[in-house]
Amino acid sequence: MRIDGELAKQKGSGEVAKEKNRCCSRKKSKRQQKKALAEPMPTVVQRLWETCKEVFADSGPGVVPLPGDVGRLRSFLDGMKPADVGLHPNLPFFQDFKGTPPVTYLHLHQCPKFSIGIFCLPQAAVIPLHNHPGMTVFSKLLFGSMHIRSYDWVDSSKQIRSSNGACLAKLNTDSVMNAPCETSILYPAAGGNMHCFTAVTPCAVLDVLGPPYNGPEGRDCKYYTEVLCSNFPGNAAASAAPADNDRYAWLEERQGKPDDFKVRGEEYKGPKIVGYY
Repeated sequence: MRIDGELAKQKGSGEVAKEKNRCCSRKKSKRQQKKALAEPMPTVVQRLWETCKEVFADSGPGVVPLPGDVGRLRSFLDGMKPADVGLHPNLPFFQDFKGTPPVTYLHLHQCPKFSIGIFCLPQAAVIPLHNHPGMTVFSKLLFGSMHIRSYDWVDSSKQIRSSNGACLAKLNTDSVMNAPCETSILYPAAGGNMHCFTAVTPCAVLDVLGPPYNGPEGRDCKYYTEVLCSNFPGNAAASAAPADNDRYAWLEERQGKPDDFKVRGEEYKGPKIVGYY
């Protein structure tokens, strides 16, 4: 009897302990639920930054992220809308201007691995032909229509040059993009690394560059003039049939940014990015 009584007492105390644990678990669960409700969901911009941080973690100049990572970032950008970054076509920097319309740049983030920014173009504004040395670039047209003309070098390892020093490039893209559309991607030596944007209507394009421009590291932005080819030099003749001449151009590097290309910076007023590395 004494043994049975002791066992009963032990059993009773065990049940009490279990009930206390259950009560604590329920209270803890309720606290966690309240905390989850109190904490806002990450914004689309925050999730974009976090995705970029993962995609470009092991990349560097000339190093393209893995195909799966490229696809993941592209898919994320494809789903972005103007409201996600606080933009709409009625903002002042999308309105008509007298003379050459300026381009407005909204800076969201830059670190050694990547940068995020938005170019806002009123109708007829132009971002002239320029390059992206050693970069992988994602361009998401948020709204509007934009003409893209892009080139890649015919031979990136040993550029074919004319007598005046211009280099031979092959046309990659010459078309109008209308939002919503798929995110375009260019690579260090393919996909139209040198491109020109012209606003058919007021438009905004979000750019992710990995890695960003950096002069001391040899990633200066260079601008080019283009002259379409009708005749190739002897060593380029084997690169294309005569019927393809309209898809080639001589690109001559400009001395600095074109005088009529006006870019002004404005404060980004959309959802902020929290946390940096």
